[in-house]
Amino acid sequence: MNKKLLLLSCIFVLGLSHAFAQSNQLTQNNIVWHSPSTNSGESMPVGGGDIGLNVWVEKGDLLFYIARSGNYDENNALLKLGRVRIKLSSNPFEGGSFKQTLNLYDGCIDIETKKAGITTTIKVWVDVFSPNIHVKVLSGVPVSAAIAYENWQYLDTQKSGLENNENGFKFGATKPIKGYRDSVRFDNNGILFYHQNKGDENIFDLTVKQQGLEAEKAQLFNPLKNLIFGGMLKGNDMCAAGTYSGKYLNTIYKGWKISSTGKHTTYNFDITLHTRQQPTVAAWLKGLNQAGQTIAQATKARQATLNWWHRFWDRSFVHINTAKADTADVAWQSGRNYQLFRYMLACNAFGSYPTKFNGGLFTYDPALVNTTMPYTPDFRNWGGSIFTAQNQRLVYFPMLKNGDGDLLQPEFDFYLRILKTAEIATRKYWGHGGARFPEQIENFGLSDLAEYGINHPATLDPGVDDNRWLEYHWETVLEFCYMMLQTESYAGKDVSKYVPFIESCVDFFDQHYQYLAQRATGKPLDGEGHLILFPGSAGETFKMANNSTPTVAGLRTVVAMLMNAKTAGLSAKQREKFSGILKRIPPISYQTIAGHTTIAPAKSWERVNNEESPQLYPIYPYGIFGIDRPGLDTALNTWKYDTTVVKFRSHIGWKQDNIIAARLGLTDEASRVTFLKLKNSGRRFPAFWGPGFDWTPDHNWGGSGMIGLQEMLLQSNGDKIYLLPAWPKNLDVHFKLHTDKQTTVECTFTNGKVTQLLVLPASRRKDVVMPGY
Repeated sequence: MNKKLLLLSCIFVLGLSHAFAQSNQLTQNNIVWHSPSTNSGESMPVGGGDIGLNVWVEKGDLLFYIARSGNYDENNALLKLGRVRIKLSSNPFEGGSFKQTLNLYDGCIDIETKKAGITTTIKVWVDVFSPNIHVKVLSGVPVSAAIAYENWQYLDTQKSGLENNENGFKFGATKPIKGYRDSVRFDNNGILFYHQNKGDENIFDLTVKQQGLEAEKAQLFNPLKNLIFGGMLKGNDMCAAGTYSGKYLNTIYKGWKISSTGKHTTYNFDITLHTRQQPTVAAWLKGLNQAGQTIAQATKARQATLNWWHRFWDRSFVHINTAKADTADVAWQSGRNYQLFRYMLACNAFGSYPTKFNGGLFTYDPALVNTTMPYTPDFRNWGGSIFTAQNQRLVYFPMLKNGDGDLLQPEFDFYLRILKTAEIATRKYWGHGGARFPEQIENFGLSDLAEYGINHPATLDPGVDDNRWLEYHWETVLEFCYMMLQTESYAGKDVSKYVPFIESCVDFFDQHYQYLAQRATGKPLDGEGHLILFPGSAGETFKMANNSTPTVAGLRTVVAMLMNAKTAGLSAKQREKFSGILKRIPPISYQTIAGHTTIAPAKSWERVNNEESPQLYPIYPYGIFGIDRPGLDTALNTWKYDTTVVKFRSHIGWKQDNIIAARLGLTDEASRVTFLKLKNSGRRFPAFWGPGFDWTPDHNWGGSGMIGLQEMLLQSNGDKIYLLPAWPKNLDVHFKLHTDKQTTVECTFTNGKVTQLLVLPASRRKDVVMPGY
C-alpha cells in the first residue's frame, strides 16, 4: 500500500473511531422509561423535518399528538393535527416488561414489551425529507390492530377569555371568537383529515384594518388566505371500523377508527401531512397524494433520515462527566439535557416558520402545565403566531456554535418574507424608508392585534403599539441582523441575500430618528452630530429611553460587521452611506453606582417596566465587552454593582445571566446558573422546562441555557480562541463546537487537563488560548 492510501486509510479508521465514540457517548443521553405514562404531560418528543410528535403509552394504548410548523387557522392559532391512538390485541402493554427509549442517534422512539416470552417492538419515526410519520409494529405472534384518529375540532367552537391566548386575538377579543371545525372522513380504508381556512374576514384582515393599512392590503404578505393543512392516515390490511366519542382530561373529542381484517406479526402505519395555500380542497388533495408517494420507498427514506441524524450529531456535541456518569449530578444532567434540547430544535430544521419560543412543536394538554387553564391541546400561552423577538433570539443564537446553519434558515426566512410588509407600514406611518419591526410580531409581519391596542388612541403615533411594555421597542431585530452576518464567519455563508434586509433595518433607525428630531427641534441630529434615539426602549424594561444601550450597541456592531463582510457585495454608494451612519450612532452611555463606572441601560429613561438587564447586551450578544477586551472592569462593575442587574438576576426562563457570567470569565457563577437552567425540568421528560415566564416546554429557557454552556467552553475575539474560559477545573467534558473563521474545536478535558485538542483548520491551532489553571 502506498503512503497516500495508508494515510487515507488511517484517516478513515480515525473517523470511524470518532463516530463510534460519539455515538456511544450520545447513547448515555437517551431517555429510557421502564413504565408507561399517566398522561400526555409524561410524553416523549420525536420528530423530523418540520414535524413534532408527543408520544406516550397510557392504559395499554400508544398515543401521540401531531404538530407541524405553519399550521395556522383563521384566528392564527397554531393547531395540532389531532391525536393518534393505537391498540393491539392481545395487548402487549398489559403485564410483562416495558421499555420506551428516545434513541437520539437514530432520531426515533423504540418501544419494547416482553410478555409470556413474546416480544413486541414498536418504532416511531418521522421522515426528515418528506412529511411522513411512520409507526412500525413487530410482534412475536400474530395480533390484531386498530389505529384511530382523534379530533377535538370536529365541531365549530367558541373561544373566549384566556383561551384566546392561543391565537392572535389574545386579550384583544371583544366577543367570543369562532374556531371553525376540521373535516374528517374515512377514505379508501384510511382516514383523511384537514382544516381549511374560511374565506371570511379573519385575523389578518382585522389586523390590517386596525393598523390603518387597508389601502396597502393587497401588497402585504398573507399566510392565512386559502391555507389548508391536514393529512391521511393509513395502515396495511385495514378497513373502516366506525367512530366513537370520548373525553381526554378536559377535552371532548371524536375518534375515527380503522381495524385490521386479520392478525399479523407486522404492521406499518403511515401518516402523510400536507400544508399549502390552495383555492380548492381538490388542489390540496392532489398535493397530499404526491407527498404520500414516498411511503412506498420507506426503507430508502429511513436510511436517508438516519444519515441526516448521524451527520447532525457529529457536527457538534457537549458531553459532561461521561466516564463517571451520575444521573443525580446537575452537571451531567446539563450535558444530557443540552443534547435533548438540541434534538427538539432539530425537529424543525426545515420548518416554514421558526421554532416557537413558547413550546415549539411539543406542547400538550395545558391543564397539565397550569390547572387553571383547562383548554384543548392547541393552547399555549403568548400565542401560536406571535414571534416575540427577545425570546426567539435565544432559541436561535446557539445554532451558530452548534454548526446548525440549516436550523437557522426558518428564522431568517421568516424575516425576509415580511420585509416588504414592514417597509410598507413604515412608509405609511412616517413617510420615510426602512423597515420597523415590532417586538411582538405576527407571522404576517404586523404588531399583534391585542398588543397594538384594541382602542389605539387617535393621538398616539399609528406606528407605535399602545402597550407600556412594547412601545418603541424595535431594537431586537438588530440581533437577527447580527446573527445573519455571523453565518459568514461561522459557516462560510454568502450573506449578500441578507443585505437588503439588514440595510432596511439600519435605515429605519437612521431615518426615523432624524425624522423625529427634525419634527421636534428643526434639526435632525444633536450638537455632536449624533442621532437622538428618543423615544426608544431598552428591552421591555427601561422605557421612554434616550439612546438605549442595546440599540446603540446593536447599530454599531451590525453596521461595522456589514461593512467588513466579504460576501456582502456592498457598492461604493452603500459603503459611503454606512460610513456616515456609523459616525451618527451615539456612544454607549455610562453611569456611576457606589463610586464605580458601569454601563447604563440608556442615556436616560423614565420608568422600569420589566426585569431584563439590557445594559449587559454589549457583553452578550454584541461582544463589545468581555474577556481580553477593553473595558472589562466596567463590565464587571455593571455585573457587581448595578442594583437592577443584581435584583433581576435569575436562571428562570429567558434570563441570560449565565451567559453574561461566562462572557466575563466568572466561572463559579456561570456554572451555577447554567446548571440551574439545564438541570432536569422536574417533569418526566427532563428537557420540558417551564413554564417560567412563558410556557412548557420553555424553549427560550433551554436556548439561554445552551448558550451559557457554549460560552463556558469556547469564546473568541479576533484571531484568538479562548478554550474553557469559564469552565470548572473539577468537571470533565468532551465537546465539539464551531466558532468564527469557519473553525471547529473538539476538546477532551479530563482530571483538570486538556487531554485531546483537535482544531480544524489546523492552521488555527496556534490561535488557541489555553485555560489558565
